[in-house]
Amino acid sequence: MIFGFNTDVKHEDTVYHVQSEARENELLLQTQVFVRGRCIGKRATSYADKAAQGGFTDQQKEQVLRDQHRLVLDTIREGRLDSVLDKRDTPETLAAIKELDVQWLNADSVHAERNLIMRLRVTDGGSGVQGARLTFRFARPDKAPFYTQVVTDASGHAEMKLEMEESSLSDSSVLVQASYSGRTATRKFRLRKVEAQP
Repeated sequence: MIFGFNTDVKHEDTVYHVQSEARENELLLQTQVFVRGRCIGKRATSYADKAAQGGFTDQQKEQVLRDQHRLVLDTIREGRLDSVLDKRDTPETLAAIKELDVQWLNADSVHAERNLIMRLRVTDGGSGVQGARLTFRFARPDKAPFYTQVVTDASGHAEMKLEMEESSLSDSSVLVQASYSGRTATRKFRLRKVEAQP
């Protein structure tokens, strides 16, 4: 059973996106924290020992993950997020986990000539992934959500292009899910109209 939690929480002027999921392949319950689509830290609990002993149910996993998710949300609200993040995220440990990740490459310039263009890269343990399927869900005010899909090229890059007026970008958000080799990574990006400089 796959389950997870996604919550946006604001502290001062920063909106944090907190995503928790059970990583069955690694026997980890992981919570990641994102700011503007970039992962700024994570907290993970291994349940390998409990799984080896048997009797660690999906309900128990979900409860541990729910408690961990709530802990991270509470520390953000209290302004002490660093106190609960794992300190062992060296390049070596990240590569060992083989983490699927989605990066938004052109966050500063997404609208041109009546088109919304999102350029993304999917990586696995830091290396580009060919053939990852990206599913986009656009949530727009006063309109039904819109879905589309693209597949990454040999270097892990993909481009999604959609005809859209720039004025409709404000208050819109995009949920992107990357699927590859039986694993998924989900990111939420908020779109906004860039104010013209005087």
